[in-house]
Amino acid sequence: MDDAEHMRRAMALAASVRSTTAPNPWVGCVVVPAGSAPAGADTGADATVFEGATAPPDGPHAEVTALRAAGDLARGATLVVTLEPCAHQGRTPPCTDAIIEAGVARVVIGVEDPDPQVAGRGVAALRAAGVEVTVGVGADDVAEQLAPYLKHRRTGRPWVVLKMAASLDARTAAPDGTSRWITGEAARHDVHLLRARSDAVLVGAGTVRADDPELTVRLGDDVERAQPLRVVLGKAPDGARVHPALELEGDLDQVLLELGGRGVLQLLVEGGATVAHEFHRARLVDRYVLYLAPVFFGGDDGRPLFAGPGAGTIGDVWKGKLVSVERLGDDLRVEVAA
Repeated sequence: MDDAEHMRRAMALAASVRSTTAPNPWVGCVVVPAGSAPAGADTGADATVFEGATAPPDGPHAEVTALRAAGDLARGATLVVTLEPCAHQGRTPPCTDAIIEAGVARVVIGVEDPDPQVAGRGVAALRAAGVEVTVGVGADDVAEQLAPYLKHRRTGRPWVVLKMAASLDARTAAPDGTSRWITGEAARHDVHLLRARSDAVLVGAGTVRADDPELTVRLGDDVERAQPLRVVLGKAPDGARVHPALELEGDLDQVLLELGGRGVLQLLVEGGATVAHEFHRARLVDRYVLYLAPVFFGGDDGRPLFAGPGAGTIGDVWKGKLVSVERLGDDLRVEVAA
């Protein structure tokens, strides 16, 4: 394997812990001992690599886990990691110290960490110790994987995902408000995966009054994960299932700064139509995730995705970038980047 292939493996390791590391970034690491052969090569050389991924808070970072697995084989090895190793004392000691003490000869990094406590200091510390450092391998893909963390560290705000579900004629409910269930089981399961990857889930008080949602992660597996912070714009009725919830009011910019200050890296906005319109109109959405069911309400009186004035002319229509289209059971999952 070359650096790019090892970076892809490190990214896969990072993806495996995506919903368990908050508020730490999800990072993957591979230690390749000196003399290791490409996978599948019949050379007699040692093709073993050692792997690690970020543990839940207070646990070891990806680099430390991989180095511990490698033991003495880390000396002279290449370490491949998605995010720049930390060089400061946080919940755990600096990863750069562990790398240097292990005798690693070369470090390959996907992207530098914009956190002010790191921000190139990890790279500098490694180079000062005589470690060869290469930065930028797989950078675009790694930056996409770590987008919520990178935005939070650069702006103090969370990465905002707006999730919506609708019929093929873009209606979310019948005129009388009934809507369960537009989408099928596979799409609803994917929503729970989105919640699991989010640090907070936000709805408007009107949605709480109309639907009384729980906004919890229910995946039916044995993975221990923290539930996202539940956020209501406005006042939730006493006894609503969303409680305990953080109730916020006012300017959405300030709401996002408040949540960012609480360590929210990814915010999942689940509605309703008025809240969706407010976030969209203010251009605060980073990703749109739309679940489309193969049903038609067949008229113009069903409830729309957005409640509020839209573009007044075709020149003002908002246009994003299509990221992916995926079939989930009978439904489609469409992801659009801002």
